[in-house]
Amino acid sequence: MTFDGFPDDAFAFYEGLEADNSKAYWTAHKDTYDAAVRAPMVALLAELEPEFGPGHVYRPFRDLRFSRDKTPYKDHQGGFVELADAIGYYVQVSAAGILVAGGWYAAQGRQVARYRDAVDGPDGAELERLVRRLSRHGLQLGGDQLKTRPRGTDPDHPRLELLRHRSVTAWRAFEPEPWVHTPEVVDAVRDAWRASTPLLQWLAGHVGPGEEPGGRRR
Repeated sequence: MTFDGFPDDAFAFYEGLEADNSKAYWTAHKDTYDAAVRAPMVALLAELEPEFGPGHVYRPFRDLRFSRDKTPYKDHQGGFVELADAIGYYVQVSAAGILVAGGWYAAQGRQVARYRDAVDGPDGAELERLVRRLSRHGLQLGGDQLKTRPRGTDPDHPRLELLRHRSVTAWRAFEPEPWVHTPEVVDAVRDAWRASTPLLQWLAGHVGPGEEPGGRRR
């Protein structure tokens, strides 16, 4: 399938879901989801696969096991290309438009400890440079952060803001303007992913695997 953009129906579908996140709404509009949301996302990831690798389309259902919010469906459709454990490229469509990102999500095992060791050491200067470059490409730094500082960290540490991170992402949002209904979306996602690649490579090289040798997760 060739990617031709996300149709108006994709954004209208999520506007409706935000108003009525129910099984009844989903059942009545599943054909729209399949044709206007899921199929274009699959096609978009296929267009990007030669450069970035195969992508995964997330399930539309929310995991309610540990959530107080019992609404059954996600208010967006995400696609992910994994580079390393918890590290990769991301794209999302929702009522708000298109979100493009890349980075380190959902820290596993000793990843946070290894990340902070790297930021505290000489390689942290390289990460600072990479982060400064993000804004030149319209990308913003994101990720989960401590409100305070990591235990034992000097309050005057020159990289304190980076040390607070428990995940690191670079992202850019696009509103549902007319061009998102065209193949131009491929170029927008490709450009953002390319711009985030040096950051992802640094993270993959310093954060390391989510599991310890032998498959034991700590």
